[in-house]
Amino acid sequence: MISFSMTEEQKMIVDAVSRFAAREMREAARECDETGEIPQKLIDTAWEMGLIASQIPEEYGGFGDEHSALTGVLVAETLAYGDLSIGMHALSPGLLAFPILVGGTEEQKAEHLPAFCDVAFEPVTAALIEPRYDFDPNELATTAALDGDEYVLNGPKCYVPLAADAKRILVWAVEDGATQGFIVPKNTPGLEIGEREKNMGIKALATYELSLNDCRVPKSNKLGGEAGCDFGLVLNYSRAALAAMAVGMANAAYEYALEYAKEREAFGEPIASRQAIAFMLAEMAIEVDATRLMAWEAAWKLDRGEDATKECYLAKSYADDMVLNVTDRAVQVLGGHGYIREHPVELWLRNGRGFATFDGMATV
Repeated sequence: MISFSMTEEQKMIVDAVSRFAAREMREAARECDETGEIPQKLIDTAWEMGLIASQIPEEYGGFGDEHSALTGVLVAETLAYGDLSIGMHALSPGLLAFPILVGGTEEQKAEHLPAFCDVAFEPVTAALIEPRYDFDPNELATTAALDGDEYVLNGPKCYVPLAADAKRILVWAVEDGATQGFIVPKNTPGLEIGEREKNMGIKALATYELSLNDCRVPKSNKLGGEAGCDFGLVLNYSRAALAAMAVGMANAAYEYALEYAKEREAFGEPIASRQAIAFMLAEMAIEVDATRLMAWEAAWKLDRGEDATKECYLAKSYADDMVLNVTDRAVQVLGGHGYIREHPVELWLRNGRGFATFDGMATV
C-alpha cells in the first residue's frame, strides 16, 4: 500500500528548505533572472543544508542517511517553489553524485563521493541533451569507443548546467548501442566548452553547449566500470526530480494567482468570485495535486527497488504539459499585469515552457 505520509526527518528537511525557498530564493529570483547571476551566498546556504551529503553513506564522509527518491522529490519540489534556476543550480552536484551512488563501482564511490561532503559547494554537472530536433536519450549521437585503455568520446551537447566551472562532467554517450556515462575531468584535451547559452527561461542558470572531439578518458572513468550502469534507472530518477520541480513551480504560480484573484476587485467584487476565474483556479489546483501524486508514486516505487519506468515517464510527461498550462493560466488570471515584470508569473511561464526539453538536468 502506498503511503504519502512524510517521516519526521522528511518533515524537518522540507520545513528547513521551505523557509529558505520562501524567504531567500523567492526574494532573489527576479534579480537573478534579470542579471543572469545567482549570488554565491544562496548556493552556499543551500549546500550547507546537506541536501546532497545527507544521502551519502558515512564511509564516504556523508551523513549516512539512506538514499531516498521520495525525500529527493520533496526537496526538489520545494526548491522549485522558491525559484527553478536557483534550485537547479543548487542540485547540480547530484547530477554526478547520485548516478555514482546508484550505479558506480566501489572505486568510483571512494574517489568521487567524499567531494560532495566537503564544506564548499562542488561544481560538477552532467551532459545528456544534444542539439537535435529528434533528440532521444536512448539513441544519442554522442559516441564512446574503446581504444586500448581509454575511451574516445565524440559528439555535441547542450543545456549543460555550470559547464564552464565544473570540475568534472558526467557525459552520456552511446557505446555498442547502449547509453553509458563517462566521467570527464575539467581541461581534458578534446573537451571544448562553448559560450553561455541565451535561454528564454531559467536565465539565472548558466548553461552551455560543449563538444567532444576525440576526447580521451581512462577506462576506469566509465560509470559502473566494465559492466556499465543501468541508464534507465538513472533516467527514472531524473524524470521523478523534474516532475517534482514542475509541481513546485506550478504550485507557486497557482498560489500567486489565487491570492491576486482574491484581492483584485472588478465591478465591486473580487475577480475570484467570477465563475470563469474560479473554475480556472480550481482546475489549476487539481492539476498540481494530480501531478504531485504521480511524482510521489514514482519516487515511492524507486525507493522500493521496483521497476518505476512507466510511473516516472508518465509523471514527467504529464508534468511537462501541466506546468505550462498552470503557469499560462496564472498569467491569464492576472490579465495585463501577468505580462509585466512587476509580477513573477511571466517568469514562471517562461521557465515552464522549457520543461519538455530539460531531460537529465536534475536528479534525486
